[in-house]
Amino acid sequence: MIDFAIFAVTFLLALVASVLYLYPASRRAAGIPGIIPTEEKDGNLPDIVTSGSLHEFLVNLHERYGPVVSFWFGRRLVVSLGTVDVLKQHINPNKTLDPFDTMLKSLLRYQSDGASVTENHRRKKLYENAVTTCLQSNFALLLKLSEELLEKWLSYPETQHVPLSQHMLNFAMKAVIQLVLGNTFKEDQEIINFQKNHGTVWSEIGKGFLDGSLDKTTTRKKQYEHALEQLESVLKKTIKERKEGKFNQHIFIDSLVQGNLNDQQILEDGVIFSLAGCIITAKLCTWAVCFLTTSEEAQKKLYNEIDQILEKSPISPEKIEQLRYCRKILCETVRTAKLTPVSARLQDTEGKIDQFIIPRETLVVYALGVVLQYPNTWPSPYKFDPDRFEDDSVMKMFSSLGFSGTQECPELRFAYMVTTVLLSVLVKKLHLHSVEGQVIETKYELVTSPREEAWITVSKRN
Repeated sequence: MIDFAIFAVTFLLALVASVLYLYPASRRAAGIPGIIPTEEKDGNLPDIVTSGSLHEFLVNLHERYGPVVSFWFGRRLVVSLGTVDVLKQHINPNKTLDPFDTMLKSLLRYQSDGASVTENHRRKKLYENAVTTCLQSNFALLLKLSEELLEKWLSYPETQHVPLSQHMLNFAMKAVIQLVLGNTFKEDQEIINFQKNHGTVWSEIGKGFLDGSLDKTTTRKKQYEHALEQLESVLKKTIKERKEGKFNQHIFIDSLVQGNLNDQQILEDGVIFSLAGCIITAKLCTWAVCFLTTSEEAQKKLYNEIDQILEKSPISPEKIEQLRYCRKILCETVRTAKLTPVSARLQDTEGKIDQFIIPRETLVVYALGVVLQYPNTWPSPYKFDPDRFEDDSVMKMFSSLGFSGTQECPELRFAYMVTTVLLSVLVKKLHLHSVEGQVIETKYELVTSPREEAWITVSKRN
């Protein structure tokens, strides 16, 4: 019953499917409230499809049954956690693997299993340090790319509608290409080809994972495999060049090479960061600008902070730490947009949440989109209000969910830095305006995005 069209609206099922593919879940019922399978073969998949996405399905399920709920994915039991309190109770010793990266590696058919816990931990730390180092080493480049976009927007008449999603994707793509691959591309056509292949791979990830539609559709399968092969070819070329030569620019690949990873490990991490780093950054930039266009107060506060701290100087790594209100805007953007609405971890050992026992090898879903707008935790949960993060306890709670601090994923850390640089450049010179009458609906995928193009207008500050 599952056809290709389903995956256009239920992309997030790939997250669940990939983890289940990697780890066989327990078939024992745990007495947790929830719904019984709608169909023997597909479990509650028809209900998820009817809801429109896994996130929307979980919103309804938690509203009906409470903070700890269960449902069936195929013939396998899945447990979902929907409040901060129950998430804090969940014990999962396997902290060495990031569920987002694990999911992507599975969908790309990368074989990342078999390593020891120590080796996984070392590789994870190396990946995180590679992101941090390439950001520090290429800060001037991020500033240059932001100023180029500013000049482009300054050239527009005030009435011109700007296709925000498109511009943010192009901006993020340029940043990722430069920081991951350096000056690999000599011609504009090479950049265009990389962008095209990147888009093909990202759009296909997860489609057909359950029903094998890629294998059934020869044309699609060939296009996807060709695009992935081309991406990998570019990265292999870069890896070879970085191993053989010396360069003034330190990029993401350099840290992996210096960490003594083998070529396949470097390739896998390069592909993962190229995909995830680009998309998360593009969507964070898009949503942050969108929310600022609808909140004149937040935009004014941000401008005042930028003007006071930067004065007439450009932003610097040292000054970023002082832009505290900007960080609150980004945190509230992640929360309001539900930027990554679902995560998942394997229950490595038998655990207990409230009075419920979670069997070993059960897939536990973190319904982050539900948690981030739970009204008992977040007053006026649907309102964009950066000031809520003035409370240190709120920021601490947000960090415990993996959206800030030491537990945030490397791709999100990258996105925070890039978006901060961009906003400091744009807001210093421009007023950002929404388009009258525009209603921006959300598409809940692996990373949330506007369902249609988001349009804005800009005007020069006096």
